[in-house]
Amino acid sequence: GVLDAGIIFVGVPDFWQQIARGGVLLLALAFDQLAVYRRDRTRSPRASGEGPSVEAPSLERRASRSSVARERGAPVITCRDLRKSYGTVTAVRGVSFSVHAGEIVCLVGDNGAGKSSVIKILSGAVEPDEGTIEIDGKPVTIRNPRDARVQGIETAYQDLALCPNLGSAHNLVLGDEPVKVHLGPFSLRDEARGRAIANDRLRQLGIALDDDSRPVRLLSGGQRQSVAIARIADDDVKVVILDEPTAALGVAQTEQVLKLVRRLADNGLAVILISHNMNDVLQVADDIACLY
Repeated sequence: GVLDAGIIFVGVPDFWQQIARGGVLLLALAFDQLAVYRRDRTRSPRASGEGPSVEAPSLERRASRSSVARERGAPVITCRDLRKSYGTVTAVRGVSFSVHAGEIVCLVGDNGAGKSSVIKILSGAVEPDEGTIEIDGKPVTIRNPRDARVQGIETAYQDLALCPNLGSAHNLVLGDEPVKVHLGPFSLRDEARGRAIANDRLRQLGIALDDDSRPVRLLSGGQRQSVAIARIADDDVKVVILDEPTAALGVAQTEQVLKLVRRLADNGLAVILISHNMNDVLQVADDIACLY
């Protein structure tokens, strides 16, 4: 749009306008191919075992985190008598349940039972009218998603908060990219360290991808869901909320995602899973909370 407006205002003849547009397209294509070539060069050394170590950056990053060591099986999040109404419509009434470290609790119920409202309350999108939420036995106030993240609560929604044009390595460190030079908005990213952190997290969760720079829109549904879950399963996260993670997935992809959910719990996280598929629920649930 800027190019078209500029050459028209300058008074460039129509014939040369076409040439200008074509030249810009060729230039964009050249830069795109150069980016592909650079990605291939950075990926090749790692495949041959000569790349940078994956462990060191991950350990360094963990050292900077304020992770809370929790005894396996200790209560992580407890909800007591949550209530939420919109005018005369009652969305949530008297919901109480708790999730322990290393446990998967499935929320089940018919459409309109209040499952999404409960998730919105826990993730900070909606404030409850009544009730209390406790994290590690201490009452907390969650007014917005930032408060939820500070308390160690992360949510993976059905629409997957991923950038489809970026690879899994970039998506996993998006918003928390390691930098080489700190210059405010002009800081230089540390691509090698970011890729090492991402690959380390994927390996810990048992997620195997052939190419971490391949745009996630080109991955299968199960792989995209796995990347979305890995993105929120950071070191300082205590509670992971998964909203219909197996919706619209095939049998093999569903099995892959359910194994990942089990692995999250085995790593000591408290997992809250919403699902309408009772076969999936009975396969992974340690406890079930039914909303009427």
